[in-house]
Amino acid sequence: MKYVGIDVGGTNLKAGLVDESGLLLATTKMKIARIDNQENLAWTMASMIQDLAEATGTGISEIASVGVGVPGAVEIRSGTVLYTCNLPLRNVPLRRLFHRYLPQPLYVENDGNCAAVGEYFTGAGRNSKRFVTVTLGTGIGGGIIHNGRIFHGSNGMAGEVGHMTIVHNGHPCPCGRKGCWEQYASASALKRLTREAMDRNPDSILCQVVAENEGNISGQSAFIAARRGDPVGQEVCRLYIEYLAAGIVNLINIFQPDTLAIGGGVSNEDDAYLLHPLQQQVERESIPCNRDKRTRVVKAQLGNDAGIIGAALLGKKKR
Repeated sequence: MKYVGIDVGGTNLKAGLVDESGLLLATTKMKIARIDNQENLAWTMASMIQDLAEATGTGISEIASVGVGVPGAVEIRSGTVLYTCNLPLRNVPLRRLFHRYLPQPLYVENDGNCAAVGEYFTGAGRNSKRFVTVTLGTGIGGGIIHNGRIFHGSNGMAGEVGHMTIVHNGHPCPCGRKGCWEQYASASALKRLTREAMDRNPDSILCQVVAENEGNISGQSAFIAARRGDPVGQEVCRLYIEYLAAGIVNLINIFQPDTLAIGGGVSNEDDAYLLHPLQQQVERESIPCNRDKRTRVVKAQLGNDAGIIGAALLGKKKR
């Protein structure tokens, strides 16, 4: 049997066909801006599934189920999207709408949880019983797996790790709070730290790096400058890793997972400049225990495909 995973993002709607082993066989995507209402969303999902089936020579009847990852709150029993942070989706009965077009079982889940499922079964979380993912993007997403099952909490909202406070009365967050972790350790926060350092040090190598990129500040800018020996870039990286470690230590002290995987574009930096200093700081600051019982902090392995693969596997694991 085959399975389809759909990742509803802020910019694109991406779908992929996955086999029994979790191998991604084919993908397709389209701009989310072309979907102007909830009925159109369900129809578009069904059309993308049919396109995948046709492109791979797969019969629709060979697709056992479909999973959808959504950036927001969902009601998993009814398959309803309650709300999303960056898209106008409120109280959308997605499962019911989808079944107007295709009969396959549809599972709706938070996108961070889907990424965690994908990494747990086919990526960095294999051979772990307790697993946490942290995704560094515009914000910070997360997912928690305990004994092979997503930890939803009492209301389905568990795993919103980006909204723990790490700086009292700190930077305001779109969620309405101040000092949230994602305001200090997301890719967006790293860009802000970079911009602030450039303002203070206009003659730095960091400013040269950004100028070489047509003035565009990216999550890589400070790390590129640091590798060139720039003390300003090195200081930005050091501060960013401190903020990143603060939240990761909180997660480890609370959940004590076997493995914690970091994903998102920032995680692709050289291990010597990100992962290794992060691991050292986390080891210093997390609650001590036997060395062989410590949480492994690693890079996620599936990249941007984690959410699609995890969404597809929702139905397989239900079966």
